Amino acid sequence: MQAPSAAQRKRMMKFSPTLPTCSPLATPARRLLAALALGLCFGTGPALAQQAAGFQPPSPISFGVALEMGNLDQAREWLDAGLPPDYQADRVGTGLMIGAWEGNVALMELFHARGADLNAVNDKGEQALLLAAWKGHLKAVQWLLEHGAQVNREGYAWSALHYAVFAGHVEVAEYLLKRGADVNAQAPNGSSVLMMAAYEGKDALAVRLMEWGADPRLRNENGQTALDWAMKYDHLKVARVITNPEEFIDAANRPKADWGVARKSEKVPAEIQRLLEVRRAMEAKGYDLSRIDQRISAARARYARLPPGARDLPPAIGLEISASRANPQVQKARLVGKPAAPAAAKKPAAARGKATPAKKR
Repeated sequence: MQAPSAAQRKRMMKFSPTLPTCSPLATPARRLLAALALGLCFGTGPALAQQAAGFQPPSPISFGVALEMGNLDQAREWLDAGLPPDYQADRVGTGLMIGAWEGNVALMELFHARGADLNAVNDKGEQALLLAAWKGHLKAVQWLLEHGAQVNREGYAWSALHYAVFAGHVEVAEYLLKRGADVNAQAPNGSSVLMMAAYEGKDALAVRLMEWGADPRLRNENGQTALDWAMKYDHLKVARVITNPEEFIDAANRPKADWGVARKSEKVPAEIQRLLEVRRAMEAKGYDLSRIDQRISAARARYARLPPGARDLPPAIGLEISASRANPQVQKARLVGKPAAPAAAKKPAAARGKATPAKKR
């Protein structure tokens, strides 16, 4: 199953203003940025002279990009030089959280060995276990619980089970339940785990949650139940699972307008997401951002003008950085797009299917 998109995470913002909006570093973007990020990772480590004069921590962006690319050597060098183990990047959170987000158990082990807090929270109120569950990294989830991460949270709070169910990770959700996850945990606004399955139409997960004792009668702060959400978003299979036949027939016979307007956020175009990732890596290296900002603005404007269903933007396939030998400090960066396919040569009229009289026999 693919990792959930940034748009999917934005849908959850309706449920609580404390939900995150950071998005995963997509695989295509990772390939696009590999050369740039490697230069960042190996070019920003503190030198011995700097250590002697006093360690200067990396910028949150530099820290985040290096760890998202899995550079354990750079992470170890920073920690050896005095970086706090719970230092936070510009997004995702601590080094241990980035390891959980990326499914990088070795990175989690490194920061845990240096004293990182397994249950620390980022600026969105998330813990490492939630991030691993969101991305469907079962091994990371297992490692965290085996090393003491809390499977449940106190009071009304988003849980790892909420995240796993919303993202559709059946195996992770099953493991969390076996490890004691509260099947009736409620978010800050009262949204239950079962409501996540109803909202996204995850009927298989709805079945398992009901078998584990999920209560379909729980209501959020707006008085809505999982059935309300299942009917609102037209997920009738889930509605059948979480109620009895009589209640389902009654719900199905009600006017659609009774359930309210079903609104979901639109998926962020992959091209714009890649441009944002390129921008972040360029910012970490200190490059001028004016051109990439213009490209992002133009892509957004062009995307906004397109009708739904026709919003496929031509992807960038690389980032080209050049410098003059005479003045190596002056560098230029530009995105390299995929060349357009050559236009097909026009065929003669007969070849295009022009009718010709049949020969008489």
